[in-house]
Amino acid sequence: MSTVVATPTVGRVGDSVLRLDGPPKVKGEFAYSSDLQAAGMLWGHTLRSPHPHARILEIDISQALTMAGVHAVLTHEDVPGAKTYGLESPDQPVLASDRVRYYGEPVALVAAEHPEQARRAAAAIRVVYEELPIVSDMERATEMDPLHEGCPTAGHGYRDDPRPNVVRHMVISHGDPETEGDVTVTGVYDVGIQDQAFLGPESGLAVPDGEGGVDIYVATQWLHVDRDQVAPCLDLAPEQVRIHLAGVGGAFGGREDLSMQLHGALLALHTSRPVKIVYNREESFVGHIHRHPARMWCEHRATRDGRLMNVKMRILLDGGAYASSSTAVASNAASFAVGPYRVDNALIEATAVYTNNPPCGAMRGFGAVQTCFAAEAQMDLLAAELDIDPIELRLLNALGPGDVLPTGQVVEGSCPVAETIRAAAAIPVPAAEALPRDPIRLPGGAGNTTRGEGVQRGVGFAVGFKNICYSEGFDDSCAARVVLHADGRAEVHCAAAEVGQGVVGVILQVARTELDTDAVTLMPHTTTTVGSAGSASASRMTWMAAGAVQDACRAALEERKRTGVAEVDVERVHRHPRTTPLDPETGQITGERAHVALACSAMRVVAEVDVELGLTRVVWIGTAQDVGRAVNPLALEGQIEGGTAQGLGLAVMEEIQTRDGRITNASFTDYLIPTTLDMPPVESVLIEVPEPSAPYGAKGVGEPPTVVAAAAVVSAMRAPTGKPLTRITVGPAEDFL
Repeated sequence: MSTVVATPTVGRVGDSVLRLDGPPKVKGEFAYSSDLQAAGMLWGHTLRSPHPHARILEIDISQALTMAGVHAVLTHEDVPGAKTYGLESPDQPVLASDRVRYYGEPVALVAAEHPEQARRAAAAIRVVYEELPIVSDMERATEMDPLHEGCPTAGHGYRDDPRPNVVRHMVISHGDPETEGDVTVTGVYDVGIQDQAFLGPESGLAVPDGEGGVDIYVATQWLHVDRDQVAPCLDLAPEQVRIHLAGVGGAFGGREDLSMQLHGALLALHTSRPVKIVYNREESFVGHIHRHPARMWCEHRATRDGRLMNVKMRILLDGGAYASSSTAVASNAASFAVGPYRVDNALIEATAVYTNNPPCGAMRGFGAVQTCFAAEAQMDLLAAELDIDPIELRLLNALGPGDVLPTGQVVEGSCPVAETIRAAAAIPVPAAEALPRDPIRLPGGAGNTTRGEGVQRGVGFAVGFKNICYSEGFDDSCAARVVLHADGRAEVHCAAAEVGQGVVGVILQVARTELDTDAVTLMPHTTTTVGSAGSASASRMTWMAAGAVQDACRAALEERKRTGVAEVDVERVHRHPRTTPLDPETGQITGERAHVALACSAMRVVAEVDVELGLTRVVWIGTAQDVGRAVNPLALEGQIEGGTAQGLGLAVMEEIQTRDGRITNASFTDYLIPTTLDMPPVESVLIEVPEPSAPYGAKGVGEPPTVVAAAAVVSAMRAPTGKPLTRITVGPAEDFL
């Protein structure tokens, strides 16, 4: 709905600025990490486990070592430092030694002159396995033998849970969880495994420096944490491991964990040659984490006039073989389970477990996506039971400043939930298209399986919200360095990862605004010239990078004014208002806040379903999003459309299929993602209510559209089918017919 007029690639805060990387990406000229080259480069390849759970009895590399072109074959014995690493808990082996815990776990590495030579040598490595019982059912995980000795996530202040295979168990108890209501609705909801499905698979180049250190050029989301995981395993000091951001072909949380970084560095240091590793698509499916599958048991109690009295939800998350960020996903799932609504009484339980399924971790909207689907389905059920308009029910219970979250935190700052709902509801819904029509505009599309006889139309609505930035006491910070030159030029150094979300543009807009000049250059993203920027995740990067660059620019100008020196070099670290952990027993705040800020999104969807064939088509999406203040309105609309596409994909087509822990659809032939033909028009309204504690009042926007989209799409499909549709991804065979 918004009409945004774009300026050229130079602009200030509030301008709609075209992306610098747009033209080269569209033309195929952009250099991604898979395009990297170096003189004398070898190719690396990873031998992976064919079993989801097995004991390693023997590894024989003798034949592989003698093959043509092979320069190195490495196993766990060749890891010089720490044998394990992990994003939050160091529970994941660099290379498996005595046991593999998921299908595709790395066991050995090969470096050779040609990628085919490396693949053949890896195939020649003989590994003797003894298969072990598989923990594949998350509901039975706590009754099975433990997959890890002890509890790798112990000691982090989480609620004690003596059951085996528990990554984190948390409880949020708010008010009186036994409070009754006049009306009660219940439901059980499931979310399948979604892949980030970035188009650029994992890749990078490791280059030894000849002095014992290594430079790693890689597509990643968090340069400094990569370094801090890699260095101990290589037995090197942090400054000997230099991470440089290479061109990123999408991320969405899947590049927060390590992929080729450690393996490439090990091979490069062992061979004293640059080593390049590029995953193929099948390897990518096992080479990164995915969205957690979830099962949620829900009970909502309300008065006859529709006011929520009590919400109970039990959430089970399958974290797969290693912890990754499951602890944070469990926290988000529980913290936002009620949705953006006032409720005085609640009991929320969330448990993330280890299994032998593919490892899961961060993905756009982590945790909040799963519970939004369940909570919004419950609100639709409640509206039907009370015979109240679903939008009016949501407005009646909308959260606002001064209200209290189930964690006990008082909502402060910007939280325009009701305004966002009203704005989305006010976008005119397009009229139904007449029949007959072009088959491409019918459910089933070009397959032309229907002429529209069984097609019925439905309109759905959903609201979701999520935290901005990291929470629960995490020391969230971002560094930026500004160099002012005597000739008027300025350099900005910031390790914020540009993963397609447009943070490069934000940094430049802020610097031009603060320095009042267009002569600003953003230097390469690296660990060598500036401190950590944190991760490109949790919708935090606009807030944190803008804050750091703003602080550094102002400090640089002040330094020049104070000293009279023309050449100034200043670095500053930005931190948002302090958060504190939730109480491990009650889930209540232990300080002023557990979350820095909140952002909400409301979405209305029109869908068509052929009720005779079970085919669907999403016709139109209208959405309103709380953005604080728009730094670049054009970029915001792009983020809303992209986030909506991923939520739509989860609703109707995207799901990793597993059988006994093995992925059975590890290709874009079998794992389907939305194309331009699947995406409907998206009309968006930006709700600008500045966040007082954020730089320029701006909030991150990448996650809320994904949080709400799947719930809204499925809501639109329920009315024409008359089916409860309690599971996503929705499948026609089992859900419609």
